[in-house]
Amino acid sequence: MKLKSYLALTTAATSSCIVIAVTTAIFFLLQNSHIEGIKARGLELARVVACDPVVIDAVEAKNSGQAYDLQSYVETIRTRTDASYIVVVDKKAERLTHPNPDRIGKHFMGDDIIPAIVDGAEFSSVASGTLGKAIRNFSPIILNGEIIGTVTIGYLSEKASTILYQQFGYIGLLIVLVYLLAIGITGAFVFKMKRTFLDYEPEFIVNKFREHEMVLNSIRDAIIAVDHNMNITTINNSALKLLSMGVPGRYDYVNQPLSRYSAPLSHLVLSSQEAFHQGEFNIGKINYRANIYPIKNPKGPRGHVIVFFANLDRNELETEVTNLKNYSALLRSKTHEYSNKLNALSGMLQIGKYNEAVDFIQQETDRCQSIIRSIVMSVTDSAVAGLLLAKFNKASEIGVKFTIDEDINLSGYEKNISEKFVTMLGNLIDNALLASWQNREQVEPEVQVYLSDRSNHIIIEVQDSGAGVPEDITDRILEFGVSSKNDDEQNGIGLYLVKQLVDYFHGNIDWERTEQNTTLFSIYLDKNEISAHD
Repeated sequence: MKLKSYLALTTAATSSCIVIAVTTAIFFLLQNSHIEGIKARGLELARVVACDPVVIDAVEAKNSGQAYDLQSYVETIRTRTDASYIVVVDKKAERLTHPNPDRIGKHFMGDDIIPAIVDGAEFSSVASGTLGKAIRNFSPIILNGEIIGTVTIGYLSEKASTILYQQFGYIGLLIVLVYLLAIGITGAFVFKMKRTFLDYEPEFIVNKFREHEMVLNSIRDAIIAVDHNMNITTINNSALKLLSMGVPGRYDYVNQPLSRYSAPLSHLVLSSQEAFHQGEFNIGKINYRANIYPIKNPKGPRGHVIVFFANLDRNELETEVTNLKNYSALLRSKTHEYSNKLNALSGMLQIGKYNEAVDFIQQETDRCQSIIRSIVMSVTDSAVAGLLLAKFNKASEIGVKFTIDEDINLSGYEKNISEKFVTMLGNLIDNALLASWQNREQVEPEVQVYLSDRSNHIIIEVQDSGAGVPEDITDRILEFGVSSKNDDEQNGIGLYLVKQLVDYFHGNIDWERTEQNTTLFSIYLDKNEISAHD
């Protein structure tokens, strides 16, 4: 079943159920209210007639065996009201009046009159008499404290039903009009949905969105779409990697201004003047070329699509290739180193030096096992534990000593919080590894990591043996595009991203040059702020 048909059917069914329930309740309440109104009106009329001196004198005369004339008087009263009949009886329940004169003098039909004659009670009942089923209201006639008769006011059920059905007809007509209005609104809603969604089903639309996202993310060029207010509406993975977005997560960037992440790119879009435009801008130290395409519809401009990519010349490409070759050579040297160790181990085993072989293996594995044991026993957060192990392996590959404090401790956190911890810690460790490796000629390269959340704060400390931060940028090291690196690769983003995340948690980040000539970066986060972002 298509969505519009399903919505129409469920809306009609729901409206019908509501209308039926409300109609039944209204009819029930109206019927009860009508009957109670008849009873109240009948009792009041019966009470007035029972107190009439003419009626009292006539009943007293009847009880005494004297002549009386009450029929014409009571019938005159009945014709002036909506009562079906007014019957006056004496203390023996014999009629003094009746719409049919032939029944005067006969006994009242029905035992429901007894409480009125015997006990002097005023009440209403539904019973059948000589004229048919009726609502009968009784009021005793009292003279000198003695019950001498009773007045009965009757409303035939047929007459009451006719009036009630007439009211039901008006209400039914109103309900039909409301029901037709509901059907009309449902039809208009379905028609609007059909025009809005171009008669596509939700499953088809969802699949299209998924395909759209997959296609965007498969493109290596960075793509960003902005609306006419310069707020980001779509961004692919390549753009996420190139821009410093403050917090990781695609949907954290949607509806955020482009100028927050790249003011030069935002100015470039604004200068396009609603036409296709090409230009250049910088992210850090890398120059990018952007193609800007306007989005238009019959109502006017709706925004822009920006496609940008690194604008590398021949020398920069050669530098990139050289860096890759250097990394490849480093991997080959490490492979050669481990190959030599395996050959030495094989030689020990062949000449029977088993104890020496065991000592050799133990020496190679002790430090690795110590690191792994420290991570497994002290870090509950699996994402952070995996990051520490990966950085330890990276440090081993490039020849940097990687030390984790013995007092390390970190509990598990929600996925979105854990991802932000990984981003902050990963950037600090990467910078520390690079700084210590670049300073390897002066001092043995080493990186030390400390984590703790035992108190009300989460503490992250990363210390390296690098040369430190140059004095000319010490006050700006956490700003976007500012870096102590001297090569031409993209830089100045990692620490800025860390600072953005620390601000996100309303925490503090600080750095200092220690007495041991090491650089120490420290992050302090309040656990209450972390809980508020869960």
